[in-house]
Amino acid sequence: MLLGEFRRTAVLVPFDEYGSLWTAEQNGVRWICAFSDEEALAGFARMQGAAGREWAYRTVLGARLLDVMLPGPAGVALDAGSAEGMLFPPVKGIVPDSAAVDLGDTT
Repeated sequence: MLLGEFRRTAVLVPFDEYGSLWTAEQNGVRWICAFSDEEALAGFARMQGAAGREWAYRTVLGARLLDVMLPGPAGVALDAGSAEGMLFPPVKGIVPDSAAVDLGDTT
């Protein structure tokens, strides 16, 4: 899924046990987990060893998640743990400039 398609697509965003958006951290970057459908979310739940618990989630447009709901700096991990998984990192052009953590000129 490309960025434009993600922005136009409704995705499922699960909540953790505290009622916050489900996040993971990798290499110092926080990622909000989002899923393309209930099957992808169920697969993630199985990988977490939590398939038996109820997973509360919210359905939102990808654009709303990236532009409004995303606490900066953070990216979105779509379908984490699946072969179709994608990352939308917190860089300019994906998230609002105020939430971007671009590296700048690395030459």
